[in-house]
Amino acid sequence: MKKIASFTVNHDKLETGMYLSRMDGDVVTYDIRMKKPNGGDYLGNGELHTIEHLFATYARNSAVSDGVIYVGPMGCRTGFYLLVRDRVSHRQAISLVQDSFRFIADFEGEIPGSKKEECGNYLEHDLAKAKETAEKMLVVLEKYNEEKLYYKE
Repeated sequence: MKKIASFTVNHDKLETGMYLSRMDGDVVTYDIRMKKPNGGDYLGNGELHTIEHLFATYARNSAVSDGVIYVGPMGCRTGFYLLVRDRVSHRQAISLVQDSFRFIADFEGEIPGSKKEECGNYLEHDLAKAKETAEKMLVVLEKYNEEKLYYKE
């Protein structure tokens, strides 16, 4: 079988950050890498789940919400994928991610979609860890620009 694109990226060279993963027609996939791959430190399930709820809620209520296709976690628990239509510029995508992580870091209250009737695993959330991870990502993303979106060879 043909190797999928994400498996061709050298994960030994990946650091935390935001990367342009691929472009398929009018769909742009960003790799939001929150943990160094194979570094022994991964997103915990509750933390990952809470970030998913907050990130997706923020992105789907943002100024570019009509261009957001999907926000979801990576199976390896090192980050998230953000899929948008190509009408969302790279600069707008970077701003969206920065704003989303600011929203997560500052969030207080009931996690959106976390009631039993709204979520398939409503008991597994960790807002404190989600906020801590978002704060760490904000430092990484602080002065992010389009030039930093490309994987290092």
